[in-house]
Amino acid sequence: MKAIGKIVLTLVIAAILSGYTAAQEALPEEVFDEKEWEAVEALAAVEDIALKVPSAILMEKETGTVIYELNAHERMTPASVTKIMTMLLTAEAIESGRISVDDAVIASAFVETFASSMGGSQIYLKEGEQMTVEELLKSVAVASANDASVALAEHIAGSEDAFVNMMNARAAQLGMEDTHFANCTGLPSKEEHLTSAWDIAIMSRELLKHEFIKKYTTIWMDSVRNGEFGLSNTNKLVRFYKGTTGLKTGFTQEAMYCLSASAQRDGIEFIAVIMHAETSDIRFEAAKLLLNYGFANYTLVPAAPEGVLSPIAVELGIRDWVQPVLAGNEKLLVEKSVASGVVKTVDIPDSLEAPVEAGQKIGTLYVRDKSGALLAETAIIAGDDVGRLSLWQIFVKYLKLLCAGVF
Repeated sequence: MKAIGKIVLTLVIAAILSGYTAAQEALPEEVFDEKEWEAVEALAAVEDIALKVPSAILMEKETGTVIYELNAHERMTPASVTKIMTMLLTAEAIESGRISVDDAVIASAFVETFASSMGGSQIYLKEGEQMTVEELLKSVAVASANDASVALAEHIAGSEDAFVNMMNARAAQLGMEDTHFANCTGLPSKEEHLTSAWDIAIMSRELLKHEFIKKYTTIWMDSVRNGEFGLSNTNKLVRFYKGTTGLKTGFTQEAMYCLSASAQRDGIEFIAVIMHAETSDIRFEAAKLLLNYGFANYTLVPAAPEGVLSPIAVELGIRDWVQPVLAGNEKLLVEKSVASGVVKTVDIPDSLEAPVEAGQKIGTLYVRDKSGALLAETAIIAGDDVGRLSLWQIFVKYLKLLCAGVF
């Protein structure tokens, strides 16, 4: 009996230690007090970021231009920053009409088991509990709730596994070559769950295209369950950095402190991604430093021609003209020091010969600074198809012109 007792005691102790280890690997995101906002003096310039974090990137949202990168393609564990893809797929499902923010989601037994066993940030969903898609999305965006993420995954795809397949497929569509997801939360996994600062910036940019998501990512404090359960944003930039639009924090012992931060001022929006910072303050200070650098040094200028592009004549076409259109971005990211002297010129023919295909390059827009240095060039393309006249149509056309006295 004593031997059996020792075995039982050993198993109990092992179970407790195992649970303790799992809890340590999935700590809840920190909830911050205003008084805790402290500067990290070691970060004085953008160059200092490399001294404190192993990977980072700064991207401008409108054009996707990368301004700064540090080991941006190094594959790392992203912790809860993973939920950017979870929110993206949810936003796309909402805007496509597949689901509604008012849909009632009933928590499954799996969600309750998941919440009680995995820990981390959560809203403690119980089997059979009902919440709307909006409440769950808010819980993910603000409080990084893991159980809310799984509930959304089940509602959209039927199961978390099916949803993870959707996440990886969407990542591939976006060109996120450094990424493979194993779950929708970012909690520690035995399977490969890796991404990079570069790929996080890509999916962050895609998420920010859904403007309504900022309704949730900019909340500082709120609640669910009719005010009974409070939510505090894990991203303290929302409260303390002017123009913050989101986006997502992350922390596990393996990933350390991660962040995708976005902010908008004076019509320009930047995305700063910080990976594996040693402390929470460092990740926020590094993100602030990158965002400050972007706002201080860059601006957007129109990349379109000064006036409306005139239609181009089409010879021997079933129509007499085609409308040229700009193929690329309508805005260009430039340094503020050159913005006031930007000069735009158009190289385009007076006429074209049919057939002309929609999307066919027919000219070029050049953007130069005041010294003449080329900043960018954008293709000008045909706006639609213009087919070629048949021999009979050509004969009839010229016969009409002859009868009209044109010749």
